[in-house]
Amino acid sequence: MAIEEKIGTGRRKTAVASVRLRQGKGVISVNDRKFDEYFPLLIQRASILSPVIKTSTPDKYDMIVRVKGGGIEAQVIAVRLGIARALLQEDETRKGDLKAAGFLTRDPRKKERKKYGFVKARKRSQFSKR
Repeated sequence: MAIEEKIGTGRRKTAVASVRLRQGKGVISVNDRKFDEYFPLLIQRASILSPVIKTSTPDKYDMIVRVKGGGIEAQVIAVRLGIARALLQEDETRKGDLKAAGFLTRDPRKKERKKYGFVKARKRSQFSKR
């Protein structure tokens, strides 16, 4: 018998997270490491677990998370979106709560490209009148 699991994908800037949700006791592993080892700050862990707490299912699911790219904060937001989408696959009636809290909204902002003649996207070299 195959294990029933729901998969949610979250993205933010260049960070991509894939979350596998399965019935369990609340064990979370991120890139084959412990959850609190990969995300050491309490505020990061609270942000990631907020969709689970909002739907009041903290000890109902085990999560296997694969995340790559971006910085640590972008990864946090990508994982949170992935968890929210996986929870939505599990039960469609949660959509109102998750959407109202803003957990299903993907942040569309990306890094702006560098333009020629500029140092960065908008930064120029200093202008000299004489």
